[in-house]
Amino acid sequence: MTANERVKEIRKSAELTMEKFGERLGVSKVAISCIESGKNNVTEQMIKSICREFGYREEWLRDGTEPKQPPKLEEDELAEYIEDLLSTESPTYTVIKSVLNVYCKLDDKSRQLADSIIDKIIVEIKKE
Repeated sequence: MTANERVKEIRKSAELTMEKFGERLGVSKVAISCIESGKNNVTEQMIKSICREFGYREEWLRDGTEPKQPPKLEEDELAEYIEDLLSTESPTYTVIKSVLNVYCKLDDKSRQLADSIIDKIIVEIKKE
């Protein structure tokens, strides 16, 4: 697979038209079409722009060296997980919201007890 084909793969996986893909990169639909068709090569600047904008590794875009994307930081994965959990469409949303509401209504002594339990759970999780 060529770099030009990988550009098309990135665009398709982002579910963007050539026009929308180009807009995000600051180029025209025609420029994207020329790259994807192989009429024009992917420039160094375009490689950098695509990788920065869409989260791909330059090495993969240039020559296909895996992995496609850099490994996610643990904090990023946690943030995505929390975002999913807190989505109002998530079945766990109501449960999490209820737990947090109850926690916020606890008196100081009860909250300290809850914090102690949570701390113990965290210690056990770290052991695993």
